[in-house]
Amino acid sequence: MARLERSIQDVEQLEEMLSEPSACAVRALAALEGDIVVLGVAGKMGPTLARMAVRASELAGVRRRVIGVSRFSSSSPLESRLAAWGVETVRADLLDARAIAALPDAANVVYMAGMKFGSTGQEWLTWASNAYLPGVVAARYREARIAVFSTGNVYGLVPVAKGGSREGDPLNPAGEYAMSCLGRERVFEYFSRQNGTRMSFLRLNYASELRYGVLLDTAQRVAAGQPVPLSTGYLNTIWQAEASAMSLASLGCAASPPNVINLTGPEMLSVRSVAEEFAKRLGKPVRFAGTECEDALVSNAEKSYRLFGRPEVSPTQMIDWITDWVRRGGPAFEKPTHFEERAGQF
Repeated sequence: MARLERSIQDVEQLEEMLSEPSACAVRALAALEGDIVVLGVAGKMGPTLARMAVRASELAGVRRRVIGVSRFSSSSPLESRLAAWGVETVRADLLDARAIAALPDAANVVYMAGMKFGSTGQEWLTWASNAYLPGVVAARYREARIAVFSTGNVYGLVPVAKGGSREGDPLNPAGEYAMSCLGRERVFEYFSRQNGTRMSFLRLNYASELRYGVLLDTAQRVAAGQPVPLSTGYLNTIWQAEASAMSLASLGCAASPPNVINLTGPEMLSVRSVAEEFAKRLGKPVRFAGTECEDALVSNAEKSYRLFGRPEVSPTQMIDWITDWVRRGGPAFEKPTHFEERAGQF
């Protein structure tokens, strides 16, 4: 298991670990029939999730196609990498309705498409990507099970003392990105109720790996001697492999109306404490900017643990892995999460 690894030496080992399926994911895919289409596969989480779907299906003894759909830039090696992992690829602009109509049929869809960074100044594209496209996809795959990636941003900031937002709490999105993500959910829900399409809504708060995520953001600031902002002083995060496994397993409990599931780790992490842990491990001083507010974007994911089991990779383990990775100069995606953003401007 990934949690037993003392160090992650390179990208090959990392991606092997990020695509390791949980027993729950294997059981879920063993019980499902039909192929899996991953829409928006070229994002940070999509490639290893698609690879995990292949590996889980093989372990389950189920023969199926796993098909990743994206625009795929001509210079990207991702298509060949996915092919080597057993994932078929289809090039498609998902905002082209004709391209959607031409996609392969599938009994199971993982919807990962959407826009976050760059949404400020391109609100029109943000809403098209996050709220219009779901209607086209839901109509095309009305007979499928659909696992829809959403975000904890739809809850808005909540008092830390509350212990995190739960699935039945009122929604209060801040900024057009979060509002358009709520639009995504509402449009998918309309088609779920109209057509009986079974769906799961996955409100994810910060999947972490060694090249991206809220923990890496903090480690990089400490390593560079930059101040760590504290206004958003608390966060949740989950090892990306576990978020991917839960997402695939959620196909097995998709429902109409949609089954809403928070995905994140159980710990309420203090940004100050996380930064101090990185400073101690890296042998660096740490500087802070601002002070902690009483609210943050944090969620309670107990429902997901009842369904899929509790995460096995702890924040301490992630901090250890990331410290080692940063110290050795491991590659990063250079895409900050901007988790400290409080007005929803991405």
